[in-house]
This record gives sequence, C-alpha cells and structure tokens, in this order.
Amino acid sequence: MSFLATHLIGFGGAAASSSSGGADIALGYSAASPYIISYPFASGFGTKYTNPASAPGGDVNGLRFGATDLGCSSNTTPYILAWPFSAGFGTKYSNPGTLPVDSVGGFDMTATAACLGMLSSPYVHAYAWSSGFGSKYTNPATLPSDYCPWSTFGLGAIAVVSNATPYVLAWPFSSGFGTKYSDPGTLPGTATTAVAFGSSEIAVTDSSGTPYIYAYPWSSGFGTKYSNPGTLPAGAGYGVAFGASDIAVGHVTTPFVTAYPWSAGFGTKYSDPGTLPSDYADDVSFSSANVAVTSGSTPYVYAYPWSAGFGTKYSDPGTLPGGAGISIDFS
Repeated sequence: MSFLATHLIGFGGAAASSSSGGADIALGYSAASPYIISYPFASGFGTKYTNPASAPGGDVNGLRFGATDLGCSSNTTPYILAWPFSAGFGTKYSNPGTLPVDSVGGFDMTATAACLGMLSSPYVHAYAWSSGFGSKYTNPATLPSDYCPWSTFGLGAIAVVSNATPYVLAWPFSSGFGTKYSDPGTLPGTATTAVAFGSSEIAVTDSSGTPYIYAYPWSSGFGTKYSNPGTLPAGAGYGVAFGASDIAVGHVTTPFVTAYPWSAGFGTKYSDPGTLPSDYADDVSFSSANVAVTSGSTPYVYAYPWSAGFGTKYSDPGTLPGGAGISIDFS
C-alpha cells in the first residue's frame, strides 16, 4: 500500500509512550512477510531474533511490549496477535474468542488489558489480558463516530484518536469502559492519527493541518490545551511519544522527527539529529536512554542515544526490516 493511501485511511501513526528498559526493540512493517521483526538492543541493534513461528499475515500497524509479552495489530485476520517474549518470540497465544471486526492500527497492552483501534464500528475493542486474551469488554456506551487509527491506555483511562469530530475520545478504564470524558475544550482541527499519555498529560497528532500536535494536561479528563510549540513539526504528524522529560513527534516532511523538552508544556525544540531519517516517520519510541523512529524508506528504522537531545545514530541493524516501518517499541 502506498504512503498516500495508507495515511488517507489512517493506518499509520502508531504511538508509543516511554519504555523504561530498552533491552529489546520491535518493529512492525509493511509489504513483506513476516511483517514484524525484533532485536536485542544494548547500545545499538543486536542480531535479529528468530521470526515468530506463527507470524502476522499482513502489515503490522501497531505493536507494544508488555511486561513479558509482545502484541500487535495487523490488517489481516485475526487482526490481533500476541506472543510470550523473552529474548525472542515464544508460541503465539490463542486468538481472542471474539475477534476484532477489522483493524486500523493502534495496539496497546497493560498487565491486565489489551486494545486496538478499528476501521469499522464499534471502532475500538478491549480485552482482558492475563498471559493471553480474555473476554472482550463491553463496547463503550458512547462510541467513536468513525475509524480509530490508534488506541492507548494510560493514567487510568483509554483514549482513541478518530477520523471524525471530536477527533479524540477518552473513557475511564478499569475492567472495562466507563462513561466518556468530556471532549477537550480545544479540539484538534482535523483527523488525528496517534495518541500518547505522559505522566500527567495526553498528546495527539493531527494529520492535515498545523499545529500537527495538540497536548493537554490530564487529571480525570482533558484540561486546557497547552500552547503550541514555538517551532512546529514540519508536516503532518503520525506518531507521538513521551520520554521521561521529553516529547517527540514523527511526521512527514524533513527532518521527519521533531523533539522538545517537556515540563507542563513544550520547551525549545531540540536540534535535529545529525543523520536524519530518510523518509516519513510513522512512529517513535523512547527507552530510558534511546529514541527510535520508523522510516518509509530503507533502512526503515533509525535509533539514536538520547540525553536531552539526539546523539549519533546507531549503526543500522545487520538484518533490515523487509518494508516501510509502521510501528515501533522498546521493551
């Protein structure tokens, strides 16, 4: 699928929040089996782990490490897959009893739940999780009104971005969906593509118009939108992640990744990395000491040391992904 077609229907834009470890890294990609690849990561890419015995059958549009697992969403049935993960893929967990109706992309998991966004109503599914998929939770009483390219857990809530107004929706989440929170006072201007929670905030990327990134304080609901960054991302945003005290946006248009200090709002943009990604960045992820982004062109993944800014790019992995990077996460 072309970049333009992919983003018009919202498959891109995986979002990943900060990870504390960084012992492994996984990438979901398009156009070539097995659509998912993983590596040990310690000051750079190690030798690729063996591919999963039961691999996704199509593009991996979202993925996330759990404490001892790795899960993903795919654009072919069963649309959602997960494996035990310890220095590589274990035997795939059984499919959920109620499969998603389809998949747009977003996948997230916690110690007790898993979720994904979808192309068709009800647009979001969530499942109990305990070393495998449990029962699907009842759909939220207030549904999104159009497809959801990403869903994520954080701060006692579940949030989705959507192709239709209000463009971002959130519900309390504890063993299921609660009553939807009020919409933010300042809505994103157009269709949104990615969402991430920080330690006390939430951010979403906008696919069609400036400022391309919206961020709000979070305290049992959306607060007043933070001021836009002084230097905006250069193009439509498709991925967002919070680090310990930073925020990064993956986007179209060079430099393809833009990062800022974060302390109750955007600080002055960090200098661009010395070696820029070669193409659009669908996703971005922090570990405690690194940052990584996907790319639409070879080598499809870029990783850098991170210490209040980008360090010198790590060497490319010895075995590259087989297609354009879509989703990424550190363990």
